[in-house]
Amino acid sequence: MMDFIAGCIGGAAGVLVGHPFDTVKVRLQVQSSQRPLYRGTFHCFQSIIRNESLLGLYSGIGSPMMGITFINALVFGAQGNTMRLLGEDTPKNQFLAGVAAGTLQCVVCCPMELVKTRMQLLGTKKSSKKLYKNSMDCFLHIYKEEGLKGINRGMVTTLLREAPSFGVYFLAFDVLSRNLGCEPGNRFIIPKLLFAGGMAGVFSWLSTYPVDVIKSRMQADGVGGVCQYDGILDCVRQSIRKEGYMVFTKGLTSTLVRAFPVNAATFATVTLILMYARRFEKEPVDCEVTQPNHQAQMQPQAQSSSL
Repeated sequence: MMDFIAGCIGGAAGVLVGHPFDTVKVRLQVQSSQRPLYRGTFHCFQSIIRNESLLGLYSGIGSPMMGITFINALVFGAQGNTMRLLGEDTPKNQFLAGVAAGTLQCVVCCPMELVKTRMQLLGTKKSSKKLYKNSMDCFLHIYKEEGLKGINRGMVTTLLREAPSFGVYFLAFDVLSRNLGCEPGNRFIIPKLLFAGGMAGVFSWLSTYPVDVIKSRMQADGVGGVCQYDGILDCVRQSIRKEGYMVFTKGLTSTLVRAFPVNAATFATVTLILMYARRFEKEPVDCEVTQPNHQAQMQPQAQSSSL
């Protein structure tokens, strides 16, 4: 239970740190190549703050904040149970457990990211008028207009992104934390966890970023009543034809800049909570120290859209 609570709080810290970068990433990914609003990552940051105030960077934060508890429950539960079923704690099994966790959490992640994307587009030419009051209003509006199919728009691309990226995420964290010696009691455990978690997030995003570009475009399609794409393959074809293969790197800078501090903040928060919590646990009388289970001690938080 304490691991779950710590993961939820750590996830919330990650969302607070990383959401502004995610807003910039989405704006860059979906802007028109013929009439781009932004020249790059930093220009996008400046434009949003100038036109929409600092709060504009946090548009749509309600959706990931509401979904973080469910996503953590699904990810930690699926990853932990899969590791127990596989038996041996190896890098290969870490990857497979991550794939299982990423697959399962798509049920919550896809609708959450759809709402987040729609909210983040408020104030752009794709959504010149304010269609939604807040994240919940956005969710209900999409459900009313498009039904369950609309709420799950982008599910296939979300699955194609989440399954392998979570595999890479858990694998990278496991390898890095083992080699850095991230065990309780190590005097440098916090900076080591910051580095291991941050780099795991970076590797995870690099592994599936082109899929994320398509996912964002599919979920943004239809805002303002205009649909551009007939499906995933049509979206890929149109994107390449109009913007070339470099379209799959749009928003990558802001994503990687975001990935490191988000996952670093998550790991630091989770670790500190667990360390303080264990101070109040009753220790055996003989103070016998058992070897801590690496998997149970060092569980990373799931990224939406995440990482």
